[in-house]
Amino acid sequence: MNPSIKLLLLLLISLEISFTNRLFVNLILIICLFIVLIFNKLTWHQFCWLMLIPLIPGIAVLITIGGYGAGHDWLTGWSMVSRFYVYVFAGGVMTFTTSPLTLVRSLEQNCHLPSKFAYGTLAALNILPQIKRNVSTIKVAGKMRGLDLHWWSPTLYFKAILSAIRWSDQLAQAMETHGFREERPRTYATLIPLRWVDWAILIISMVVLQILLIALP
Repeated sequence: MNPSIKLLLLLLISLEISFTNRLFVNLILIICLFIVLIFNKLTWHQFCWLMLIPLIPGIAVLITIGGYGAGHDWLTGWSMVSRFYVYVFAGGVMTFTTSPLTLVRSLEQNCHLPSKFAYGTLAALNILPQIKRNVSTIKVAGKMRGLDLHWWSPTLYFKAILSAIRWSDQLAQAMETHGFREERPRTYATLIPLRWVDWAILIISMVVLQILLIALP
């Protein structure tokens, strides 16, 4: 499925359930999203993370609404918990089934996202592992000098910011060296197709969702 259409579909589903209170619809969405993840080889480690992330806020909301809310409406509490899991599983589908590079390419080609913003976002995503390694290097260098740089140490953040500034300048030079120019037409090494099937999946999914919201209690 086209990454841009997939992102649009997941956003529409999340927006739709934000204004509704249908426990059965949320459970059906969770099952459908889980099936999609299973077909994309979801690991047990990833599944456990998806189940644990909304657990604490879900329990808090459930106890607040069901135990201390007006009327002790446990059904509404469970609906809110299921809504959290729909959000998390929808994010998991987008994260585990689509690479950032493919998504950015699709947004640039299919949604006409400005190339400057697209490549800047992609560069920021790719530089995160390097920042993590650099922070570890700064900590090790500090220990060699007898300094313990914890996560709250201003020195650690100051050195990391200096490294990021240096990397941003090097990145800008590298992009210009490879021919990147603003407001210039560009060709694509990899084309991301936008087919009628993608639009059909989007429309059919939204129609089915509306039917479920109307038909189910």
